[in-house]
Amino acid sequence: MDVNLAGFLPALLPVALSPGASFTLAMNSALAGGRSGLVRTLVGTALGIYTHALLIGLGVTAVLVASPAMFGVLKVAGTLYLLWLGVQLIRSGLKADAKDFSGGEGAITLKSAWLANVLNPKAIVFYLTVVSQFAGRQGDITDYLVLASVHIAVMCLWLMAASYLLIFSASKADPVKIKKTVNIAGGALLIIFSVLAAFH
Repeated sequence: MDVNLAGFLPALLPVALSPGASFTLAMNSALAGGRSGLVRTLVGTALGIYTHALLIGLGVTAVLVASPAMFGVLKVAGTLYLLWLGVQLIRSGLKADAKDFSGGEGAITLKSAWLANVLNPKAIVFYLTVVSQFAGRQGDITDYLVLASVHIAVMCLWLMAASYLLIFSASKADPVKIKKTVNIAGGALLIIFSVLAAFH
């Protein structure tokens, strides 16, 4: 195994630490479902990252991207799914009230987090073009899973720290106002990300 971890980390950090779909979903889940909601989103996103690693290790991603029609269908599906999630977050933010915090309603499910990652064209292209450069000469499934594990570790540390700073530490803040702000802004960001992904 000749995975280039030293080169992979500097390439990964700007992507993993930039506010994107995973960040938006994690903040919403932490706010709506507390720590258990955040964990569900992190696990779903991690499974999505491992799915990308398996698909590229098996050569499926390369076949998919090589077919403009297949990649186009995936791109449309991913765009529509992110748009739908964005609209749901905005609606949830607009309707937020005190009773939202009694049962963890509005937290993103494990399946939703997984789908948001797997259908994200940006994640597919990132694994095909960037991650593949650091998987060594062989580039087998094990190499990609190692790189995916590093990606997951960085992502989890970042999202847990951000959730703590923005949500869990805001004990004196009004949770309804925080939810309105996080969901409406996050939903708008998801819509922007999905539209930008559709045109690139």
